[in-house]
Amino acid sequence: MLEFFKIFRFGMNELLWIGYLIFNFTAIILAYRFWGKIGLFALVPLSIVIANIQVVKMMTLFGVETTMGNIAFGGVFLISDILSENEGKKYAKKVVSIGFISMIFTMIVMQIMLKIKTGSGDIMQEHLSQIFGLLPQIALGSVSGFVASQAFDIWAYQIIKKIRPEYKDIWIRNNASTMISQIIDNIIFTFIAFWGIYSVHQMIVIVFSTYFLKLFIAFADTPFVYIATLWKKQGKIKELGAENE
Repeated sequence: MLEFFKIFRFGMNELLWIGYLIFNFTAIILAYRFWGKIGLFALVPLSIVIANIQVVKMMTLFGVETTMGNIAFGGVFLISDILSENEGKKYAKKVVSIGFISMIFTMIVMQIMLKIKTGSGDIMQEHLSQIFGLLPQIALGSVSGFVASQAFDIWAYQIIKKIRPEYKDIWIRNNASTMISQIIDNIIFTFIAFWGIYSVHQMIVIVFSTYFLKLFIAFADTPFVYIATLWKKQGKIKELGAENE
């Protein structure tokens, strides 16, 4: 713990990162507020694709080297927890299939794009190759970790909800399910996506540094689950298309 405080830093990187976190989670609950379940489902593929592009960027955050993508990916867990809480397991499970299909689709179309010969004036192929050339390996790690961790998160959330079903206990089921599911995702994703790219030591550092960030993100998303649930109880969630029924 003392070593952590020795290397701890807080500056512009951290301010921008926290601002991004608040913006991302606010956008998710507003999508639920005005478009209901469809709004959340629409954000799943967007969040998955953004997370898997951002994850190739290394950065220093709070004095520790880590990867981008944690907030966008954490948004998917926020979405599944809102659905688990307010719409039931059936809808929460759809997050897994939507995320899986969107990642596979992105990987295929971007690999086709890279194979198409460039024109004489092209200046972007090299940069696109650097980003999306790693996508198959990252996608394999992402899909494997995503499916395993999301399946566990949804299952654990529902089990805890049966034991502690009260509104005031949302923080317990939200954080308890996410804490374990995130370490499952971290280990699977890191060792598949970055094998041969980083050393084993670097991958272990990534696993732990990103895990603590994901715990912070999980705690930070709890108020947003409460807000979304309160809106649901108050009848403020507008399901897209419901007004035409």
